[in-house]
Amino acid sequence: MADRRPLLPSDPDALPTAYGGSSSPEIRRIHVKEVLAMFAGVVMVSLLVVIIGNTGHDQEAGNASHHRNYIPDKPMPLTSSSPTKETETKADKLQAVSRGMAAGVSEKSSRLYSSGVGAGTPVYPWNNSMLSWQRTAFHFQPEKNWMNGPLFYKGWYHFFYQYNPKGAVWGNIVWGHAVSRDLIHWLHLPLAMVADQWYDINGVWTGSATILPNDQIVMLYTGSTNQSVQVQCLAYPADHNDPLLTKWIKYSGNPVIFPPPGIGIKDFRDPTTAWYTKEGKWRITIGSKVNKTGISLVYDTKDFIKYEQLDGVLHAVPGTGMWECIDFYPVSKTSDKGLDTSANGADVKHVMKTSLDDDRNDYYALGSYNEKIGKWVPDNPNIDVGIGIRYDYGKFYASKTFYDQNKQRRVLWGWIGESDSENADVQKGWASLQGIPRTVLFDQKTGSNLLQWPVEEIEKLRLNMNNFDRVQVKAGSVVPLDVGTATQLDIVAEFELDQTVLESTAESNEEFSCQTSGGAAKRGALGPFGFLVLADDGLTERTPVYFYAVKGSGGTVNTYFCADQTRSSVANDVVKKISGSYVPVLKGEKLSVRILVDHSIIESFAQGGRTTITTRVYPTQAIYGAARLFLFNNATETSVTASLQVWQMNSAFIRPFSPDAASHASFTPVTIFINFIVPFGLFLTLYFVR
Repeated sequence: MADRRPLLPSDPDALPTAYGGSSSPEIRRIHVKEVLAMFAGVVMVSLLVVIIGNTGHDQEAGNASHHRNYIPDKPMPLTSSSPTKETETKADKLQAVSRGMAAGVSEKSSRLYSSGVGAGTPVYPWNNSMLSWQRTAFHFQPEKNWMNGPLFYKGWYHFFYQYNPKGAVWGNIVWGHAVSRDLIHWLHLPLAMVADQWYDINGVWTGSATILPNDQIVMLYTGSTNQSVQVQCLAYPADHNDPLLTKWIKYSGNPVIFPPPGIGIKDFRDPTTAWYTKEGKWRITIGSKVNKTGISLVYDTKDFIKYEQLDGVLHAVPGTGMWECIDFYPVSKTSDKGLDTSANGADVKHVMKTSLDDDRNDYYALGSYNEKIGKWVPDNPNIDVGIGIRYDYGKFYASKTFYDQNKQRRVLWGWIGESDSENADVQKGWASLQGIPRTVLFDQKTGSNLLQWPVEEIEKLRLNMNNFDRVQVKAGSVVPLDVGTATQLDIVAEFELDQTVLESTAESNEEFSCQTSGGAAKRGALGPFGFLVLADDGLTERTPVYFYAVKGSGGTVNTYFCADQTRSSVANDVVKKISGSYVPVLKGEKLSVRILVDHSIIESFAQGGRTTITTRVYPTQAIYGAARLFLFNNATETSVTASLQVWQMNSAFIRPFSPDAASHASFTPVTIFINFIVPFGLFLTLYFVR
């Protein structure tokens, strides 16, 4: 966003305290009556709070281990059992229902789409314990039902998201609204906008905010009319002095932009944040298509009410289909700071990003922007938008960036859909979430890609840390890591190949692809090796996140980064794909990875964020206290040396808004009392009276 106002610093004292701490083994027992007298009031207060509706996010602390040792290598097969016939006979038949496409918008249901999985697939008999475990602990998601532009204003981060208040499937789209001081702990506010006008009665769809120099906000969004025509509409806060922006007014003259001649009425959506030109005008771009060519239309305005369409397009790529959720922003070629959306100049590259409706992935390309003629040209046409680099090679879509001026960073947020069945979503009562916000920088070392990395605030959730230094993982072995329960983790690791083996390995003409080369079970001289995440003790369920290296002609080593869902669950009605891509590794660099594990989502970042993979997994056995973490090396020749740190992660506070929460950065003495003192008191009471 073109923020013109610095962020207000977050109060670190307002953050929740970490779980943990040890208790003395020498605790004297006291009389039952005294104990009950001490804590009866505590119990009454907690019960009263529950009754009046103070709902909090369920938390799973896990049993964090303080051990920093590892168990020696032990060979384990990388094969898995399939669902039993008994399970299949108990299952019903799944009939997938398509939603969204008829309305001319992306199908954002969780309908199964992978090869061999879909209509007619037996439904796994999920129980409430399994489904409850899937809800994340430190990722943003609504309290219930289905979800899908960020903004910072007067000390608060705002997130407006597409939301279905009536069910855990796509439809009835309105704008949900949440606020945060730090992008991690969130308060749910009342709905920001609902579908109540003829021009948006069929949906209040994606939009973007622009903050003007006078500190006022304008919001452009796509509305679907009573005749399902996609139009652009204007809204603004009822009170710009309200830092929470709880009330919005739709402009009385809406719509402000209609589909131009030659553009389909259902192919015109998702206006970007505006940027300021040297001519004193604000400029936006909107996604569309002509036949199978994806395009970005360009409009100028002085007042956000009247618009002038520029000749031609900002950019177009044949064969890419409908472009939606376009993003267009500058990155610095020389600095590690983010740039305001209006920045331009010799030291600036411009990122063109689009979400492709045809394949449900987000692509970007780096290039040069000519403001005078309103055109953008890619640096390398071979990796143009939609045919080259993706933000993320897993489950990641409809992303949006904004400029955080206080910390001088550009922050990216992506929508993470489900990979299970729609039946399961309805049963558990919610679907989809947002990935952890990421900073975005130009990779000055390669000059050809971006670097994405979790925002630094996520590290405030770190609890106990386990350090493993130079662990030797032999070819064909698996190494269990003693980190306790492995449901909520932050993993940072480096890997080194055996240089002697690397030099002696024969050159190969192997053409490797994460998607088609057999996953982690495919063995080569130099890989795969990495982690088995969310695995059970017997490795019946596990999700490998790994590197695979290939020594090509001339001794060049090409490295790939992959995630393999094929054995992530014994359930048969979930999507199980192998995802990933090539990752640039420069001379002298060690292989590095960071992995965030939060129940049913795994976010992985290789080589400082050059290649990223977001994975949704739905284990049935590797859950709660049975979830484990392993190192593995399935190469045939090389051993690897791994050095890593693993943190247990606390849960974020994501809850309904209250005035007290707003005045104390989301946490008051009352909420701290309820969430920490009350449980501790109950624990002592039960201990003494047993």
